[in-house]
Amino acid sequence: MPRTISPPKTPKDSLHRQGYNFIAAGSSAAVKPCMWCKRALRGGEQCYKHQFYGIESWRCVQMTPTLRCNQRCLFCWRSMEHEITEEVELDPKEIIDAIPRVQRKGLSGDKPWSDPDRWETATSHPNQYAISLSGEPTLYSRLPELIDLLREAGNSVFLVSNGTVPEMIQKVRPSQLYLSLDAADANSYAELCRPAGDPTIMWGNIQRSLGMLRQKEEEGVRTAVRTTLVKGYNDGSGAASGIAALIKDAAPNFVEIKGYMYLGYSRTRLPETAVPQMDEIRSFASHVAEHAEYQILDENAPSRVVCLVRKP
Repeated sequence: MPRTISPPKTPKDSLHRQGYNFIAAGSSAAVKPCMWCKRALRGGEQCYKHQFYGIESWRCVQMTPTLRCNQRCLFCWRSMEHEITEEVELDPKEIIDAIPRVQRKGLSGDKPWSDPDRWETATSHPNQYAISLSGEPTLYSRLPELIDLLREAGNSVFLVSNGTVPEMIQKVRPSQLYLSLDAADANSYAELCRPAGDPTIMWGNIQRSLGMLRQKEEEGVRTAVRTTLVKGYNDGSGAASGIAALIKDAAPNFVEIKGYMYLGYSRTRLPETAVPQMDEIRSFASHVAEHAEYQILDENAPSRVVCLVRKP
């Protein structure tokens, strides 16, 4: 059965305890060095983005320009009892200028155990930005400007979005664009992702965003679709076939099939039995690959993810 976890007094209270460092008062723009960044600083294993895409994990900044979100996904680790609905939007340059200071603060406790050169590079010269920490980044009205400024400075930018704001997807030019696709139809989307707006409209918006991926590739943006596999919800053969059909039409460069992990406040909504085993993730990925005309590129068992690449 799902657990009972006391909600935080405020969203920021909980996130501060989890290692989030906020850029400024009144804003939810935040940075949090991830576990893989810290392991890589010590010469340990790097995250699957290194394995699949060549990213140096110790030079990666995991951040978000906003914690606001327009979905309440069952598998999300966030507390949804306390949501940020209003905040001060920061100027993109203010966010970028603050990142070295905030990243250094987040990694200060790791310095004694880190490779000195890697730690200095990580805190002074990061070159990879994962806009994926929490919230839905396309709700930040100046996202295109933020991404452009980061890329103009020579950085790689990975943007992860739920695809519900296609007008913003149209405008952004990250190095790699991830769109989440966690259901095969509007009804299963409403059940699993629990959109804040009309599910039919939101699902239609996701279809519009998926339809932009070919154009994005023409613009020089590498594209990916990510499916979070939740056992008992979207892991059946019908869901796999439906998701595969949508992927085939969208034709992203890559597809990631990633197993749900029993973490954070998702444990209050889902039982531990909703976690798929690695062989089940492989099987689902193989089904999608076969029906969408993709092939398996690689897998990473610790992160419970299988990566597919479009057939030439």
